[in-house]
Amino acid sequence: MTGVAVVGFAQAPCRVREDVTTSGVEMLVPIFAEVLRATGLTKADIGFWCSGSSDYLAGRAFSFVQAVDAIGAVPPAMESHVEMDAAWALYEAWVKILTGEAEIALAYGFGKSSGAQLRRVLALQLDPYLVAPLWPDSVSIAALQARLGLDAGRWTEKDMAAVAARSRAAARSNPQAQVSGDVAVEELLGRPYVAEPLRAHDCAPVGDGAAVVIIAAASRARELCARPAWITGFEHRVDSGALGARDLLAVPSAAAAGLACAAAAAESDGAAAAAGRAAGAEEHSAGDADGVEVAELHAPFTHQELLLREALRLGDGVDINPSGGALCGNPMFAAGLARIGMAAQAVMTGRARRVLGHATSGPALQQNLVCVLEGQ
Repeated sequence: MTGVAVVGFAQAPCRVREDVTTSGVEMLVPIFAEVLRATGLTKADIGFWCSGSSDYLAGRAFSFVQAVDAIGAVPPAMESHVEMDAAWALYEAWVKILTGEAEIALAYGFGKSSGAQLRRVLALQLDPYLVAPLWPDSVSIAALQARLGLDAGRWTEKDMAAVAARSRAAARSNPQAQVSGDVAVEELLGRPYVAEPLRAHDCAPVGDGAAVVIIAAASRARELCARPAWITGFEHRVDSGALGARDLLAVPSAAAAGLACAAAAAESDGAAAAAGRAAGAEEHSAGDADGVEVAELHAPFTHQELLLREALRLGDGVDINPSGGALCGNPMFAAGLARIGMAAQAVMTGRARRVLGHATSGPALQQNLVCVLEGQ
């Protein structure tokens, strides 16, 4: 077992792009070059590659094989793939380093959402016998979840609009964001519904994009990055796929993953590191009880950010989605990886000492992954 750190991150601008194909190669080649240049690595230095994408979105079997063209045929590469957000590809890459099978690994994700009817494609992840044949789209399912919260008094439409307004304002400093700018909550509330009670600003935009993260073992991390973002906790959990079998106003998989990350950090770091994190939290005068200062949450809908904040116990002192989050750019199968990459950047640039990256998959926050990183 060895320490593992994020040493590089890059992402393509999230846009509706006519110049890219569903293979993702046109988006991947530039960001591969960017992250390799930043770390001083070559393709030959990467011991393991792992991607995240979807055959359903591309409309053909084994579509990810075409993306391997971005890696190239020479030198030979050890490569794998997950049929979901590339945050889970990063998890596989992390395990590969922990087991000693690689020193440096690269995870990437891509999706051309504009090439398909995304809302209908995502209906295919539902129960194939009883639910999917009814074609309930992803926005309508999220609207049911939002309505439950409104009726239970958990939030108001104004609370949801405030999340959107804050996210768009934060995204002004993110050149990769698809949506950004200042807008008043009252103005947002005056706009029409797309699936009551959701308005357009409550839903992530449809766009094309890609992201890449490089991680390295402790023996290499510091030579590749002046301030690596060390992974102190990395966990994922899943809830029932049956919408009627779970409480849609609770996210136990996210809560369990967060608690497991906290336990892993405490076990691996010991009392001295815990004291150091506490000192760091005091120094930055921000963060919650666990010392997290920045959290990038993969919340494709405004009310889901509210649910995740509660499940992950993120207090008012935590800077939530300073990049704008998925509400300002949600490239399918890359947005979760981008959340971890953006969180890691906060550590690598010295803006924060301890951060949290989150990714979700499935309907209504069914599956959740949490990655806690810190500077040491």
